[in-house]
Amino acid sequence: MKRIKRSKKAPLIILTAGGTGGHVYPAEALAQELSKRGYRLIFVTDKRGKDNYKGQLSKIKNVAVCAGSLVGKSVFFKIKSLCKLSFGVLQALCVILKEKPACVVGFGGYASFPCCVAAVLTGTDLVLHEQNSVMSRTNRFLSKYATLIAKSFKNTKYAPQNVKSIVTGMPIRETIANLAENTYQPHKNVMQVLVLGGSQGAKVFADVVPQAVSLLDKNLQKKLKIVQQCRLDDLPELQEKYKNLACQTVLAHFFENMPELYASSHVIISRSGASSVFEIAAAGLPSILVPLPIAADDHQTGNAKWLADAKGAKLVVQDKFTPDYLKQNLLSFLEESSLPNEQKSLPKMSQNAKNVGIVDAAKRLADALEKEIINA
Repeated sequence: MKRIKRSKKAPLIILTAGGTGGHVYPAEALAQELSKRGYRLIFVTDKRGKDNYKGQLSKIKNVAVCAGSLVGKSVFFKIKSLCKLSFGVLQALCVILKEKPACVVGFGGYASFPCCVAAVLTGTDLVLHEQNSVMSRTNRFLSKYATLIAKSFKNTKYAPQNVKSIVTGMPIRETIANLAENTYQPHKNVMQVLVLGGSQGAKVFADVVPQAVSLLDKNLQKKLKIVQQCRLDDLPELQEKYKNLACQTVLAHFFENMPELYASSHVIISRSGASSVFEIAAAGLPSILVPLPIAADDHQTGNAKWLADAKGAKLVVQDKFTPDYLKQNLLSFLEESSLPNEQKSLPKMSQNAKNVGIVDAAKRLADALEKEIINA
């Protein structure tokens, strides 16, 4: 099919993503980088995301198209979703034919599917970014039509061999990428433990972490500061669990000041979505990673293994993440305050994480767009 003609103005690039932060954060990071380079941008998402995101995505034109998931659910639900997707493709076709972008960059998830299909139908260059160690079903389907695939991990499972691909890493927020310049500071009087459960929180952390702390001696509890994210519904119960413990606590459904929390924490307990592991690596924060067991194709285990193999993290499956397991690790970490620097494990984990971290992924992806698409 003949490619549509590009505008004579500054090149326009359409970014398409939606849903969880794992899809939106890299789109935001690339939007920041491309805006610095003078490109015009449009963000195509579904109705959940339109005008709901902050940062650079809130400063560019947002367009909502219909979208729906075909995974799981009933037959009726799938038929309904298919109708939404079909209409969403028509909506995206109108956007592309009107705006004539140089390319469309998709970040996976069903919200990106209609615009990516519309790019294929119009002959517009399609670039896919795969965040995880296992290529998503959406990207797997679209990859055979892509001009370029950008991967976070070198050995991404199910990535096609016959489509040009590059390893860019996971684009992360600039404020977090800048943390790579900081030097890890071992704890002295109080060890701050950051607990994150991803965009939906993690019930297992709300259960296990306070139980583990309760198993420690009261004097050791006083040396802990727990900063924990949880689901909104779990917040009252979690507050009650910590009520009679001697540790300091900061509990919330959502934290606005993530760069500050990364910088001030000594250890993180987290799920292992791609955004999380790349941010943790950039910040050089020693971690205990507990992959989400029901993640599609178990991609969170692959993500966590990348950092654990570099000895920057401890990987533990959820069934093994018990109060006693965490108690032993907390005890070991707390005891490091009395050890000489050469015997402390946390600074070594921090440096190992930084050694594999990629902080310029947004720049790498923007460079690839210019080389392979814009200036090709």
